[in-house]
Amino acid sequence: MVSVDETRDPARPEATPRQIRRWRRYLADEIAEERLYSDLAARRSGSQRRVLEGLAEAERRHQQHWRDLLGEHADDPPRPSAHRILLRLMARLFGSVFVLALAQRAEGDSPYAKDADATPGMAADEAIHEEVVRGLAAEGRERLAGNFRAAVFGANDGLVSNLALVMGIGATSVSSSVVLATGVAGLLAGALSMAAGEFVSVRSQRELLEASSPTQVTLEAARHLDVDENELELVYLARGMSPEDAHHRAMERMGRFSCDCNPSFSAHPDGAQGPVDRSEDHHAIGNAWGAALSSFCFFASGALIPIIPFLLGATGLTALLIACGLVAVALMVTGGIVGLLSGSSPLTRGLRQLGIGLGAAAITYVVGSLLDVAVT
Repeated sequence: MVSVDETRDPARPEATPRQIRRWRRYLADEIAEERLYSDLAARRSGSQRRVLEGLAEAERRHQQHWRDLLGEHADDPPRPSAHRILLRLMARLFGSVFVLALAQRAEGDSPYAKDADATPGMAADEAIHEEVVRGLAAEGRERLAGNFRAAVFGANDGLVSNLALVMGIGATSVSSSVVLATGVAGLLAGALSMAAGEFVSVRSQRELLEASSPTQVTLEAARHLDVDENELELVYLARGMSPEDAHHRAMERMGRFSCDCNPSFSAHPDGAQGPVDRSEDHHAIGNAWGAALSSFCFFASGALIPIIPFLLGATGLTALLIACGLVAVALMVTGGIVGLLSGSSPLTRGLRQLGIGLGAAAITYVVGSLLDVAVT
């Protein structure tokens, strides 16, 4: 990382009150970020710990720059910005995945590149920090990707589809009890459909992988094969080996070679060969029943929100407006979390989710109103 050793120029004009306030804010934020990276480093080991300690050290260098500029005004710096306070709080409560995503965004929004009072070295540090934090956050994002995707998509499907259903039925002349019954039916139908679809999808993927996994039949049949018409080579060619590797492996299986010249092709205790070991693929896909149950719960949790006003006794347009408000909040939350973890703007992602959800609800409400008029 680029070191920052520039100090205040004696010939520099006296700092204005506005500059002092800005520098004190920068100092407070640098102190908060240094503590954040130190806290995260204390929970890690190996290379990740060294990386986080390096980030903390860079933030200490940045602090010194602002202390040099502030002089006596560096004493008792103000509280850091709300964003930095949130970072430390989430670091203590929720672990590193969300925190690193927030830290990546904070580093990317650094004002140093446009502030003449910050050195070019500090601006370069912040640009590098964003990439360092992006790399640290990548592993956690990958671990969350599958389960988080299922949770967010399942909940969003429930929110949007059941709100649209309730709005469409509510726009007609039916009673609130009918709207509630329709919403409950939509919740159950959608959740069961999601669960069934996820079960079939996961089970089918596992069956396809199992059908492609090699067996140990080659060990049993090798001693009976004709050396001159050796079909065992075809087995290994089909598994993706080169002709040379396939021939060599076949000779090993038939006892002609005693060496194990390419151990990566050796049989594992579970019966699969090295190059085509599917155990990790099976683990990544997960359990069909677990996937079905989680999909059911996620969809149902989202689909429940639009019918809460009707469950609590609200009726008519009032109930529909409350349902829209509750769903709007939920969509902003789920969209914001997606934006946070992806390193983009939580507000932008939240507004996108909100627009899609309420847009679908508005369309079904208009269609329901037109049908009601037509029937009447």
